[in-house]
Amino acid sequence: MTEKQQTLAAAVAYTGKGLHTGATVNLTIQPAAEGHGIRFCRTDLEGRPVIDAVADNVSQTSRSTLLKKGEAVVSTVEHLMAALWGCGVDNALVEVDGGEVPIADGSALPWVELIRRAGVVEQNAPRKYYEISEKTVLTLDNGREIVAYPDDAFSVVVNVDFDSKVVGKQYAVFSAAEGGDDFAAAVAPSRTFVFLHEIEPLIRNNMIKGGDLDNAIVIVEQPVDAVKAAEIGKLFGREGVAADRRGYLNNLDLHFDNEIARHKLLDLLGDLALVGTRIKGRIFATRPGHQANTEFARLLRKHIKRDADKPTFRYDPNAEPVYDINRIKATLPHRPPFLLVDKIIHITDDEVVGIKNVTMNEPFFVGHFPDEPVMPGVLQVEAMAQCGGILALSTVPDPENYSTYFMTIDGVKYRHKVVPGDTLQFELRLSEPIRRGIVKMDARAYIGDTLATEAKLMALITKNK
Repeated sequence: MTEKQQTLAAAVAYTGKGLHTGATVNLTIQPAAEGHGIRFCRTDLEGRPVIDAVADNVSQTSRSTLLKKGEAVVSTVEHLMAALWGCGVDNALVEVDGGEVPIADGSALPWVELIRRAGVVEQNAPRKYYEISEKTVLTLDNGREIVAYPDDAFSVVVNVDFDSKVVGKQYAVFSAAEGGDDFAAAVAPSRTFVFLHEIEPLIRNNMIKGGDLDNAIVIVEQPVDAVKAAEIGKLFGREGVAADRRGYLNNLDLHFDNEIARHKLLDLLGDLALVGTRIKGRIFATRPGHQANTEFARLLRKHIKRDADKPTFRYDPNAEPVYDINRIKATLPHRPPFLLVDKIIHITDDEVVGIKNVTMNEPFFVGHFPDEPVMPGVLQVEAMAQCGGILALSTVPDPENYSTYFMTIDGVKYRHKVVPGDTLQFELRLSEPIRRGIVKMDARAYIGDTLATEAKLMALITKNK
């Protein structure tokens, strides 16, 4: 899976009816800029209100997932959200002129085909992930439960049990490590379903106005006599309706023996996309539904906010550094007592992590609060800037011929004092791609899990030899 954000190469359009409203809706998926995320725009309402596709905006989960902001609503978003996620689309604006996403054939496959027709392009910004760091559990009634565990990749196992002799107990598995084609082939074609005994109550409750025998699997628990079959056929404008020997209406063949579980997996992926960022972790769901799915997505969003002030990387002092002090000296022009980085433990094209062991032997402790030694804040920023300099110079082929000069330092916040004995961990990430030698970074310094200092830095890479 790519580590860069992606959007559509071109806009694509679709017209269809909503499952519950029965209304014809025109839908267009537009490409969007980096960091935009997935948003829905109601083009038929005054001011064209926009709703962020995040769990915080979920308003209702009866038979589908409904997003709401102010008076604007868009329902039945889960299949499209799953398709966007499964096709690797991070940024898109979905324009609709009605309150419901068209149901199409009840699966995500039409949306996958639409997205593939447009094509997907890689953007410059890095893709964001939330890494599950601890066992996370959501338990509801009737045995519904979703559990997440830490892992290096994303995978889901779904178990369903409707106490149905037709469906039985089913499970479905998805692993992102197997590639994007796995979603399109193994999950996207799975269609929504309904039990025959649920249809009449749904109709009485003014739902499934757009439902027909082409966009849902109908499960038949009890034998259907000729009179009942005629009633069903009249209801959906279809003759010759009957239950097959397996207990499904005979209007269609199952795509998979466990298509019911796979569709529940599809719904779960679409609802988890409302976390707003991709996930690394193993997820096990028992009897999931839209309520449980979206509550779990909301729980993960709370954890993301909680963990925002924690370091991304765990420092292992026993691990071999990427840059030891000698390589740092070969990269930076600084020397003691003004060389303030001891080692680099991680570096990529857009992020760097460095370590500074603060000891009582630091010369600045002689005069800076000598009776209560505290590391000067300006030197903490300087140490972060030196880490940023290593990241910047790693992007040129001959770093020995270049230097980095910092131009601006904004948004500096000192949140915790730094004293002898502390180990500072610096994490710096590009806030936008490097252009014309200008490097913009978000910088943070941690003591353990505690955020000590943060700032926004901008530097210029200059050739000096």
